[in-house]
Amino acid sequence: MEISAWDERYRSGAHAASDFNTEPSPLLVASVSNLPRGNALDLAAGAGRNALWLADRGWNVTAVDGSSAAIEALRKRAAERHLAINTHVANLERHEFAIAPSAWDLIAICYYLQRDLFEPAKAGVVPGGVLISIVHITEPGEEPTGHRLRPGELVKYFDGWEVLHYAEGKPNDPVHKRACAEIVARRTR
Repeated sequence: MEISAWDERYRSGAHAASDFNTEPSPLLVASVSNLPRGNALDLAAGAGRNALWLADRGWNVTAVDGSSAAIEALRKRAAERHLAINTHVANLERHEFAIAPSAWDLIAICYYLQRDLFEPAKAGVVPGGVLISIVHITEPGEEPTGHRLRPGELVKYFDGWEVLHYAEGKPNDPVHKRACAEIVARRTR
């Protein structure tokens, strides 16, 4: 979907319930609850369900999304909760946001697939830091697309990393119903 379509979806009120869901990803919650707080980068943050949860728990959060309407919604929700979140409107596919190397204790890329984003995101994690990714995968009879990987493909992007969690199937997320692959991986020291 083009960014203009996402903007319209957020602005029109005709958005899906998932666009303004306030509950964070269950995988994110389970994975970071015991991590020491630090700098977190939420890529393709949407209206900020994960960024808001992280900031509320003491993380220093930067949220990036291509939709200015999504970022506007995130800013409003953060202000209502008195949370400081650094936000950026940037088209990730055009590489409009540079991920600083070894700058982030946590990077989350939830329900967004951009194959050429994995390497800069991995480089952006500090040694010992964690990257969480959730992507849709093909189901039987489907071919991979720009928005779906084949089963077993996501983990291959993390060779040399300590895989703390990897699963495929229907997500434990009430908003998303399609089959997903999810990974929590730690950059080795």
